[in-house]
Amino acid sequence: MYIDTHTHLYSRKFAEDRAEMMDRVRAAGVALALLPAVDRSSHAAMLQLEQDYATQTLAMIGLHPVSVKEDVDEELAVVKAYLDQRPWVAIGEIGMDLYWDKSFRKQQEAAFLTQCQWALDYDLPICIHAREAIDELLELITTVGDDRLRGVFHCFTGNLAQARRAIDLGFYLGIGGVVTFKNGGLEPVLREMPRERILLETDAPYLAPVPYRGKRNETAYLPLVAEKIAELWETSPAAVGRQTCYNAWQLFELDHFVQADYPWAALGPPVRESLM
Repeated sequence: MYIDTHTHLYSRKFAEDRAEMMDRVRAAGVALALLPAVDRSSHAAMLQLEQDYATQTLAMIGLHPVSVKEDVDEELAVVKAYLDQRPWVAIGEIGMDLYWDKSFRKQQEAAFLTQCQWALDYDLPICIHAREAIDELLELITTVGDDRLRGVFHCFTGNLAQARRAIDLGFYLGIGGVVTFKNGGLEPVLREMPRERILLETDAPYLAPVPYRGKRNETAYLPLVAEKIAELWETSPAAVGRQTCYNAWQLFELDHFVQADYPWAALGPPVRESLM
């Protein structure tokens, strides 16, 4: 079985066939999907999906950097209110995006640091969006200067030096469909970085793996990511699944969310024992 650590299953892109899509998730062996938040325009849809598929999904809460605009203070207030209401698996997705628009760069930096402080206050991992901003975010994490800050660089596409620095700071690397791209550039990272710091993700409905590149992505395609990593690790997809499930369990402290009837409950202690 697999854990998809980053997927927007509540996206409108699944509106026409969401039930069938979720059936495909189960059939593909993906036992658990973690749902990153974007902003208040989609919180209701995310929380409704988490309720409808309570044994398959866990939600995060946070403000996506692309949604950092003039109303950033209002958006952050909503996030803070949610943090006070219930348990969350992580704060995310947060970070910086210097690809689409640099005009709110300072606000993105401030929003990221604010949410990092909340992660420390609530003892939660963070899920980082770092499009064309990996070095900038590594510097911001360094300025926080607190070893308790932990999380994952979602959709990691950086180089070996950046990967090494992220891991040295205590972070994990989220690997998705880009690893299957001919020019994805992730082979050195997957071959040289410690396997216990790698997580699987799809970022559905975006960044579909080969052979679906350019089409709508689905969490059901996660085994294709595992197959490519297995090739690079010279092991089996099942072994990749066991290792990355264990990694996700460790980072997101899934013991706090276990219920006996959840399909992914079996990914706990038995997985740990199989890796020892």
